[in-house]
Amino acid sequence: MARRNIAETVKPCHRLKGEITLPGDKSISHRAAIFNSLAWGKAEISNFAPGKDCLATISCLRALGVEIRRGGPQNCPTLLVSGTGKDGLKEPANVLNAENSGTTMRLLSGLLCSQPFLSIITGDVSLRRRPMGRLIEPLRRMGAEIFGRRRDSFAPLVIKGRELHGIEFSLPIPSAQIKSAILLAGLFAQGKTILHQPIPSRDHTERLLKQMGAKLKSDGNFISLSPLLNPLAPMSFRIPGDISAAAYFLVAGAIHPNARIVLKNCGINPTRTGIIDVLLAMGAKLRVENERMEVGEPLADIIVESSELKGVEIGGDIIPRLIDEIPVLAVAGCVARGKTVIRGAGELRVKESDRIATVSRELSRLGAKIGPLPDGMVIYGGKPLLGAEVDSHLDHRLAMSLAIAGLIAKEGTTINHAQVVQVSYPAFWQDLQNLAD
Repeated sequence: MARRNIAETVKPCHRLKGEITLPGDKSISHRAAIFNSLAWGKAEISNFAPGKDCLATISCLRALGVEIRRGGPQNCPTLLVSGTGKDGLKEPANVLNAENSGTTMRLLSGLLCSQPFLSIITGDVSLRRRPMGRLIEPLRRMGAEIFGRRRDSFAPLVIKGRELHGIEFSLPIPSAQIKSAILLAGLFAQGKTILHQPIPSRDHTERLLKQMGAKLKSDGNFISLSPLLNPLAPMSFRIPGDISAAAYFLVAGAIHPNARIVLKNCGINPTRTGIIDVLLAMGAKLRVENERMEVGEPLADIIVESSELKGVEIGGDIIPRLIDEIPVLAVAGCVARGKTVIRGAGELRVKESDRIATVSRELSRLGAKIGPLPDGMVIYGGKPLLGAEVDSHLDHRLAMSLAIAGLIAKEGTTINHAQVVQVSYPAFWQDLQNLAD
């Protein structure tokens, strides 16, 4: 992403009130596009995530010969995907560019290892710094020819497709991206692929593959996948609202002294609802209503109101269920009474930024008493936040978290490189303004 600077200033407001229509879940959108590209037939995917990460996946799939048409409103587009079947992908004429999207790079790498051609996939400066050795190791065990920069540690990745074989593999850390890459490779491998997870990570891949006809069994930490005998069945559906996008407004509603926010049609997959569990433990006035299932995924409406929060300890098995929401939970910790401690989140060090360092640094600029730990942070809450100039470090989740902090800071908060929200939530600034009007 170009390092131009578009700044946004957030000022404290008298009240936050309204209803938010959330963008489609980013994780599900990536998978819906990829899996339907491998299906035989046409699928219509509505409320597809509009951010740049998912657009990178579409661009890569088109370069592989998949016909994908995009229509509908810009903030909730519809995709029409004409699946090629398992043998229909074509060798790309150029290097595939995953932009800033780790999901794009890792999932497509798992798929490309089984395809009978050469492919190269790269990304922006940030993505080329993120670890890829943990992806390369299990794929090589399946027989893949995959190579990376600096002794197979970083992108760009060079992949020469070949016949693969299933493996039994224990994931060293809970990672939905690595798990999904192995399962995508396993679809076209010889023999079963069996995975053991230390802690269950988000399971959108397992749910969608089952819906589309894959022979997949999952039970807690155990997953078993048989190779495809018949093509995946195309799956038309509406993507649930993204709970990671909802998280900013859940925290905003809880910490603002005069707030009531309704979030409609939000995904509440239990592998993703750690944010709700922690906010309830902190004392948030939060209700989940109208729960229902659509195409194997649970969703609901969520209502949050002004609350008196207290500090909590966050760690252990809940971390994979809220890893992306830790930056905004740190904002909640700044407002809560008492101490909030976050541990076991060392994975934050290798996200779009070192989120332990950048969250601690930027919230400190707003007057928060917060200190980094090797695998988390300690936040001493209850100290008033003051407006200041802060920086997103080109990290979309940090930019949005700082904006939520700015709603209750005593003066205006200017966020540099605020345009980075385009990665996951292009309408964020407009939605925030609509609530504050």
